[in-house]
Amino acid sequence: MTKMDERRNGREAGGALRLVLGDQLSPGLSGLDEMDIATDTVLMAEVMDECTYVPHHQQKIVLVLAAMRHFAAGLAARGVAVRYVRLDDPANTGSIAGEVARAVAALTPAKLIATEAGEWRLAQIMAGWRDQLGVAVEIRADGRFLCSHSDFTAWAAGRANLRMEYFYREMRRRYRVLVDGDAPCGGQWNFDSENRKRLPRDVAVPAVKQFAPDAITAEVIALVAAQFGGHMGRATDFAWPVTAADAMQAFDDFVRHRLPGFGDWQDAMAAGQPFLFHSLISASLNLGLLDARALCAAVEAQYRAGRVALNAAEGFIRQILGWREFIRGVYWHHMPGYAQKNALGAARALPDFYWTARTDMRCLQQAITHTIDHAYAHHIHRLMITGNFALLTGIAPDAVDAWYLAVYADAYEWVEMPNTRGMALFADGGIVGSKPYAASGAYINKMSDYCSGCAYDVKQSTGPNACPFNFLYWHFIATHAEKFARNPRMAMPVASWARMAPGKRQALLADAESFLAGLNTTP
Repeated sequence: MTKMDERRNGREAGGALRLVLGDQLSPGLSGLDEMDIATDTVLMAEVMDECTYVPHHQQKIVLVLAAMRHFAAGLAARGVAVRYVRLDDPANTGSIAGEVARAVAALTPAKLIATEAGEWRLAQIMAGWRDQLGVAVEIRADGRFLCSHSDFTAWAAGRANLRMEYFYREMRRRYRVLVDGDAPCGGQWNFDSENRKRLPRDVAVPAVKQFAPDAITAEVIALVAAQFGGHMGRATDFAWPVTAADAMQAFDDFVRHRLPGFGDWQDAMAAGQPFLFHSLISASLNLGLLDARALCAAVEAQYRAGRVALNAAEGFIRQILGWREFIRGVYWHHMPGYAQKNALGAARALPDFYWTARTDMRCLQQAITHTIDHAYAHHIHRLMITGNFALLTGIAPDAVDAWYLAVYADAYEWVEMPNTRGMALFADGGIVGSKPYAASGAYINKMSDYCSGCAYDVKQSTGPNACPFNFLYWHFIATHAEKFARNPRMAMPVASWARMAPGKRQALLADAESFLAGLNTTP
């Protein structure tokens, strides 16, 4: 029996049972506020349901379980009683609800206290506990986010369209981030136009800090390799931070070595470079190991001290204070109906190469290989490579949602679904973005070096050697031309398609249909 296990015993009946979920690993969690160490018990449980509702990447499972075990050990070291249920515990019921019920029966607490779940499915399960458990239940708001559900609802009220840019400006004003008086630093709110440079060949990409597994993490790696060996990736390649201290080291490393280049090259892609100048802190942030407000403050301080350019600081802060908070707001504002949205009627099965990276399209091969190796690919890989391909080929949103949720270490439904179903697939009909992010091979060639080593020719739009993104793009425009004609931001490609010579249009459609018919998918 470990010290952490010993802390389960000896607590008086009548204290509170406090549930901490796997993505709530924050000392300041609302569910831990005003805890009475003399009487209260914290419940944490590794359960099979959460590991398998989609086939999560092996490294993602290692990350969550190892971080949970470290967090629980930290609580126990402070004298907190922790009822910690391991995945391989013979008595484990396999579900969060089952472990809560088992703990309530064993400990007879006066009440159950929990922080609201981040995902709709868990929130619905938790909503039934008041009637099912025979104990008082208190579900508290998650104060780790900077925009509450009620605040987002108030902001969204009366707006015909919810646009991140206007939400982001409001958040900047509210939290006084990158503002001088009432004006944004640099005279404009958004420097996205300065974040789209292709990576020069002579720019050295800094290495990303990695973390050698300690004994706790090594034990989890062995467990995951044995139990989930058929899932994507290799548990034995794990190098993510699993504690708040290590996560802060990773962030500090980004600030010192990669933030200065992040602004210019955050949208760039390069062969063999999965990370480039990105922070890689989203997995730690979404677990609760890092604090969003502190990250924004640290990056703003770098700008004000003259150590990084404004487009780098603003680009990073926009992702945290703007996009992350906006996406969470959209998710909760539109659920549960958001999960059924399919505005373009996409129904194709997911191609097998999304799981294997075995494709002759070099850009897809690179992005998916990064995903397999690291449970990570940066946002342009996700949006403009794997997402763009799924959009153009009409892959069913449910299948795309499940894949992104399974394969990325930072993916939880509240952040994954609006990014994929909304941003990448336009399945929400324009809630997240005002236009589909559809692109031909020209965009990929502009932002990467992938095309130079590809089996296909990005300059050809038809024929056996043509880049599939080229004819798929026009097939997509033709398929949805009537719908897109009503979208001002899509008027130009629709008009270009209408003006195109009939023979050219016929060749594009024929090549696209042939390619789509040959996609290898497993039902």
